[in-house]
Order: sequence, then C-alpha cells, then structure tokens
Amino acid sequence: MADETDENKTRKNGLYVDVSVELAENMKQGWADTERCDLEPIAQAPYTARRRAALSARFPGELLVVPAGNPKVRANDTDYPFRPSSDYAYLTGDQSQDSVLVLQPDADGKHLAVAYLLPRSDRENGEFWRDYHGELWDGRRNSLTENERLLGLPCRDIRTLAKRLAEATGPIRLLRGYDTGVDAALDHKVTAERDAEFRVALSEMRLLKDEFEIADLRHACQATARGFEDVVRFLGTDAPTAERAIEGRFWMRARTEGNDVGYASVCAAGAHATTLHWVRNDGEARPGELLLIDAGVESSNLYTADVTRTFPVDGRFTPVQRKVYDAVYAAQSAGIAAVRPGAKYRDFHHAAQRVLTEHLASWGLFGERSVDEAYELGLYRRWTLAGTGHMIGLDVHDCAKARTELYVEGTLETGMVLTVEPGLYFQLDDLTVPAEFRGIGVRIEDDLLVTDEGNENLSADLPRAADEVEAWMARLRG
Repeated sequence: MADETDENKTRKNGLYVDVSVELAENMKQGWADTERCDLEPIAQAPYTARRRAALSARFPGELLVVPAGNPKVRANDTDYPFRPSSDYAYLTGDQSQDSVLVLQPDADGKHLAVAYLLPRSDRENGEFWRDYHGELWDGRRNSLTENERLLGLPCRDIRTLAKRLAEATGPIRLLRGYDTGVDAALDHKVTAERDAEFRVALSEMRLLKDEFEIADLRHACQATARGFEDVVRFLGTDAPTAERAIEGRFWMRARTEGNDVGYASVCAAGAHATTLHWVRNDGEARPGELLLIDAGVESSNLYTADVTRTFPVDGRFTPVQRKVYDAVYAAQSAGIAAVRPGAKYRDFHHAAQRVLTEHLASWGLFGERSVDEAYELGLYRRWTLAGTGHMIGLDVHDCAKARTELYVEGTLETGMVLTVEPGLYFQLDDLTVPAEFRGIGVRIEDDLLVTDEGNENLSADLPRAADEVEAWMARLRG
C-alpha cells in the first residue's frame, strides 16, 4: 500500500501515484492566505448554546459525546450526500462530516462544550491535494478559528480526539451508531443502558421548538407550498405525466430553497395512492386520476416540512373522487380543531378517525354494525391504515425516541409541531367496497404549531377544501 506521507506520491481516483519532486515543491508555493476574520456567529448560535446548557444540566459530571456521523457508501467509491446526525446539528448548528461534539464535565458539575472538527488541509505536506478528500478535491473547509467564530464554541482538531477519549474516565454517555471510530474507542467505557437513556433525553429535548426552529419550519412549509405549485403548473392536462418527473420538479424547489427533500417523496397517481409509502414513483399521472403527493422541503438548517395534498390531475374532481376527498377533509378539519395546549396528544387522532368511521358507516361498509361498535373494534383501520400524525422537526418523524408517557400518551404544549394527516385508501382488489371506490387513495396533511390560543397551520398556503383546490389549480394554470 502506498505511503500517505511520501512526498513524491499523490492520489488519482483514490490511489497514490508517483509525482515529480518538482511538482511536489511547486504545489507548496504561491497560495494566498484566505483566512476570514470578519465572520459573525450563525443565527442559530445563541439557541444551540441554550440547548447545550439544558443538556449539561440533565447530566452533571458526565462526559457527553455526540458525533455528526461518517459518510455512507452508496456504491463502490461513491458516497451518499452527507447529512449530520440530527442531535449533533441541534446542539451545534454545524453540518461537517466526521465531527464530534464533546461536553466535558468541569469541577462544578457543568460542562465545557468542544467541537472536534477537521481543520484546513495542510499545504506544506501536500495534504490538500494529495489526499483524495483534500480541499483541492472537495472544496475549502473552515479553519478551526473560523468555526469557533461561527459556532460560538471552542473547536479542536478531530485527529486529537482519539487520545482524549482514550484518557477519559468517569461516567460517559455516547450517541451510538453514527461514528464507528468513536463507538470503538468508547466500547468498553460506556453501557447500552446509559447510552439509551442519553438518546431518549436528546429526543425529548426536541419536543418543544424554540423561536429559531419554528421560523425554520415555517420557511420549510412555505417553500414546500411553492414546490406543490411548481408541480401543478408542470402537470399535463391532456397527456400523462411521469411520477418521477413530478418528483424531480418538486426536488428542484427543495434544492433551490433548502438543503434537499426531508424524506423520499411520494408522488402517487391513480391506484398508487392507495399504497401509503409509494416511493418507487415509476408510474404516470393521467387526466381523470387523482395525484397524491407527500413531500417536504428540508431547510438549509435541516428542518423539514411534511405536507400531503391529493388533487385531480386535470383540475376537476369526479363525483366519487370528491365524495372520498370530502370525507378526508372533514376528518382532517376535526383533527386540526383538536390540536391545542392541554389536549391529550391522541385527541386529534381520535377526532379524525371518528369522522372517517362515520363516513365509512354511512357508505354501508360496516354492514349492520353501529359507528360506535365499528370504532371500538377498529374496523375502520382496513381503509385508514395509519395513525393521524407525528411530531416533525429535524427529523420527519421527530422525537421518535421520547418516552411514551411524554409523547403519544402525553399532553400537547405550546411550541410543539406535529402533522395532522388522515387518509382513506381503497385497494384495487378490495371486494368489500363499492367498485367505484377501488383504486382511490386520498390523504391531506398539514403541519401544525401548537400556540397559546390553539394552533397555527404552518402549511396553510396550500388549499384544503375541494372547491379551493380546484380554484387554486385553475389559477396556477392560467
């Protein structure tokens, strides 16, 4: 194997090859100093400082380790685009790969937070051009001093962390599963139970959003609405439109106004809309069919919207499509009305599912059973499938490790952000429903901020009622 310190070798396609001494010497010289001294802290810095302080207070005297994570291989020598662990981003505002936040306990039980990052590439030893991931190849990185200014916390060279962890004593908690090197270094110093408690605590901290997070989620929802508008303008009214072309049109908006999509977009036309997680997107949206799009823009700060709309490809609902759509709309309206501080988390789910059960009963799908009996037995779930919502934030299913008693069995509080997304899904081969219903899938989903007065619909830029949807599509198509 090639010696990475050999000054007469460099990399090509990931492998070291011989270079002349003259080239090696030439590459050391003639580079301007690009250090930036006028950087201001990122807007998130005061918020991340408060979050770290809250975490410190929860685990006094313990060493806390939160990695950003390593790149994931897509195939052979290509990686997926890197996204840091949500907890690392939450506590630092940084998005650098292979980085680690360490909260070091001090004498009074508090912590000194230090971010361990990769510094600028070394020009003298040629690292910046010899290493396949040096700055000449992958682009300029911030210096440690620049990152200190931006993030508002001390920054150290990540290559010194191994020694720091080897010397660590006392209680340690680690966010496992993101950095294989850190996991291995602390393998015999941590316990699965303590690390699980740490993960739960990090998840529960994110149940209540601060002002920065709410503003970012509001932006993500507004950008998502513009993405849906892009799709409507793009849809063919007389010819089929490929689901993947629809997916690409929305993705262009996500990459223009944010970091990416927050999750794999569902662009499900016709009977595909009856599959809850239809992400193949390999069909076509044809005039006369419904198109269900479940998609969200992830902001540059990694907060994601999660919105679903179902609309007629040609701009007009058929009578049976409207019948199903109106039932889902009524259910969602009931669910939204139940979102308020002090309400049980499950209240909005029960409100929406009860309305759906009433509609299903009115269509004769429960036979002689009453609405109460059908609801008690859960018979409606054949056609409603999923729960009615979940928390959102840095993850599309945010706070997933929070304790049940604080989340799904808890109480809504001001500052929580959640989805309300009931749906009806009638499979093509379901002989228990009228033939005219088969192959119809409808879901309507919005992102709700719990406020002192009740709630704010962050995705209200998109219409919900059937008449409004038709008018909206007509206006966009001119």
